Amino acid sequence: MPGHYDDDEPKVKSVTAPKPTSRGGKMSDKQKADLKRHMEKMQKGGMSASEMKSHRMKMMVRMRKGMSVNKAHKDISK
Repeated sequence: MPGHYDDDEPKVKSVTAPKPTSRGGKMSDKQKADLKRHMEKMQKGGMSASEMKSHRMKMMVRMRKGMSVNKAHKDISK
């Protein structure tokens, strides 16, 4: 056997799992109430059902990160 094949153990790189990132969490009752009020305003403004769902999801993501309703709405409308 050639000399460079004498190493019987395969070389394995150590792989670590990525750290879970927790930038938010569940929404508080106050945040839920604020979002509900905001969505009622959007509905009265003439937003369609599919636009409402999309807007609500975008708002929830931002509010879980700690944004207020106004900041989240401004961030979406950029």
